Amino acid sequence: MTGRIIIDLFTTLDGVAQAPGGPEEDPSDGFRFGGWQAPLPSEAVMGSVMAGMETLDALLLGRRTYDIFAGYWPQHTTGPEGPIGQLFDRVPKYVASRDAGIQLDWQGSSRVGDDLPAELAALREKHQDVHVIGSVDFVHTLLDQQLYDELQLWVYPIVLGQGKKVFPDGAAPHNLRLVHAESGDGGTLLLRYAPAPGEVETGTM
Repeated sequence: MTGRIIIDLFTTLDGVAQAPGGPEEDPSDGFRFGGWQAPLPSEAVMGSVMAGMETLDALLLGRRTYDIFAGYWPQHTTGPEGPIGQLFDRVPKYVASRDAGIQLDWQGSSRVGDDLPAELAALREKHQDVHVIGSVDFVHTLLDQQLYDELQLWVYPIVLGQGKKVFPDGAAPHNLRLVHAESGDGGTLLLRYAPAPGEVETGTM
């Protein structure tokens, strides 16, 4: 059975997915709302995140997210975050980068990026569920080239008005198909989409 490339993003109602976890996560372009997710805890979101961990058998990350993960998770393999830390430490980690000389010191890490369509096809043959977590800049490439199987969005009831969006201006037009939707506590929504075939059509109402 062919595996899946699953994109996981926390996003605001206006589509901002930049730096939900903390102020230093991604302050690029003067983003001043880093850590916007922290004041909005949701048991439903965490429950669905943990459910996704049960089938995750590889990570596919952009370089910035990889560096953040590599600096954090190997030191958090015990305690409340232990199950996630142990999983991330154990599974293969694929890092999207055009720099063939990058240093990837976290165990099980290797580079992709020379031929993404071919490399991701190979990952689907090798793994069941490859998760792309965060990595907004890299996600834009996956979305534009439709190199994904599922886009999973946890949407929070907050508007920031600035920051990197899931679909920024200039994103490649394409159709999506809603495969699952559910509401959670605190006004959160879980929306899961798959790419749909065909060109985007227009008409008159």
